[in-house]
Amino acid sequence: MNTLKTTLAIAIFLITTSLVAQDKMANNIDNSTIALQGYSPVSYLDLGLAQIGNAAFKAAHKKVVYYFTSAEQKATFEKNPEKYLPQYGGYCAFGMYAGAKFRVDPNKFVVKDGAYFLYLNNVELDAKQLWLAENDHDKLKKVADQNWLELKKTYN
Repeated sequence: MNTLKTTLAIAIFLITTSLVAQDKMANNIDNSTIALQGYSPVSYLDLGLAQIGNAAFKAAHKKVVYYFTSAEQKATFEKNPEKYLPQYGGYCAFGMYAGAKFRVDPNKFVVKDGAYFLYLNNVELDAKQLWLAENDHDKLKKVADQNWLELKKTYN
């Protein structure tokens, strides 16, 4: 009987670990499963602002947690969560164009065509400026979309 319980526990652990691993491959989340480093996806898309959310107003979608600035934002997200998900699981759009996953600076973003794109920014690279300098959003997005089909299946 104990062997059956142990086997069942191991099976449940492996399935759960596999599902969490899949979530982390397709979403730029930390170990707490909080997306966008706690910034509100509704603020990006509806207001064009990077606003840090509040844990008091949180919602989960496909096992990923999102924070919002208000109960109204949370309700807006819950009505149509797919609309508010970040492009490329919240990874850097320019990195996706280049064929790699990079963490982002949540304050570096572009809203275009009903979607928002996040970018890496550090002392050596401002990926948002590289994206904008190309001056061909559609071309960059097409390549990034294609790369995302494979990269969302890989670890960082």
